[in-house]
Amino acid sequence: MKTKFIVVLFVTFSTIGFSQKQELKSASKALKSGNVEAASEALKAAEGLLETADNKMKAQYYFLKGQVLSTSADTSMEKIENAANAYTKAIEIEKESGISKYSAEANQKIQTIRQSLVENAIKDQNASNYKGAAEKLYLSYTTNKVDTIYLYYAAGNAVNGKDYDTALKYYEELKTSGFTGITEEFVATNKETGEVEPFDSKQTRDLSVKSGKYIKPESRKLESKRAEIVKNIALIYMTQGKDEDAIKAIEEARQENPEDTALMQAQADMFYKQGNIAKYKEIMEQIVANDPENADLLYNLGVSASRLGDDEQAMGYYKKALELKPDYTSAQINIAALILGNEKAIVEEMNNLGTSSKDYKRYDELKVEREDLYKSAVPYLEGALKSDADNIEAVRTLMNIFMQLDDPKADALKNKLKALEGGN
Repeated sequence: MKTKFIVVLFVTFSTIGFSQKQELKSASKALKSGNVEAASEALKAAEGLLETADNKMKAQYYFLKGQVLSTSADTSMEKIENAANAYTKAIEIEKESGISKYSAEANQKIQTIRQSLVENAIKDQNASNYKGAAEKLYLSYTTNKVDTIYLYYAAGNAVNGKDYDTALKYYEELKTSGFTGITEEFVATNKETGEVEPFDSKQTRDLSVKSGKYIKPESRKLESKRAEIVKNIALIYMTQGKDEDAIKAIEEARQENPEDTALMQAQADMFYKQGNIAKYKEIMEQIVANDPENADLLYNLGVSASRLGDDEQAMGYYKKALELKPDYTSAQINIAALILGNEKAIVEEMNNLGTSSKDYKRYDELKVEREDLYKSAVPYLEGALKSDADNIEAVRTLMNIFMQLDDPKADALKNKLKALEGGN
């Protein structure tokens, strides 16, 4: 009886093995003929017998499953992820059992999936679909966590899409992993878009160039992004209103890079928000002292001061920037905007006046004051148009001022504005 039982069991296993082999063979044949649906059905039949299969058959099953999923994936992120996982599983099984029949091709197909994800992420990014770009880049990262650069790009897109919770998650993962971003990056120019795009390896980049879709293959050394990551974590906390977390993150970020201007400015902004104006001014003065001849820095400090409601300090920074860079268009426009911002109080007072002789006299005084305000803004707007003749906002503002002043220059600016707006 014992011998009979063993023989029957052996025959049963052989039958199961034969059935699996036939189903996998059918799936492979269907894929070659382009019949994905038939291949999928064959794999479903083999899946129930997978537990008793040997490693060779298991590897084949997952390799074929990856092909079926990737062929029918279209835009389904879930199917793309499952396809990559199936290929990875085939590679892992072969590695553990010392087999190498499908590993090389499975690895290549994973690379193809990743490259497609990156290319589509770039398209999403160019179309301002930052959420889609972030999802694709994150999936590209999860298929090979050695390439953390894609996690970094995913975090950046999440920030651009204002998905701060996701961005924070990605940045925290980058921070925990010890990512620095110091690496050699392989890039090439997309012939269709003209954009320089990164590739996950030199081999992938070179193959893309050979395809004719890319030109100008180059390599470039990327600087450390560690301080930027910690800084962005702090800024996200600030955006979310989590002041205590933001303070801790900024302090940590400054330990990473104590002279980082953006970090110092973020810390100054936080002190301002808390009402600690003395500390705010102390840090702002330190920023200027570190690089007093940097016009861009002074301009940015002006923007920061204006955003925080300190127009007087903003004006000072803009004027200093203009001293260092006389054709600084943005500084000239912002100075004009600050000057014209004082018009509101004048107009409100004019509108609230009565009809007495005293009120009429005050109205005339305010009218002159308003005209003087306009005249003081004119040199900055004209200066802006010297370096940027087609700046539509400068043209429109200057035209309106000249119309208020009954200056004949308004007509020429009106025609120019019409031309810039396409004749509308």
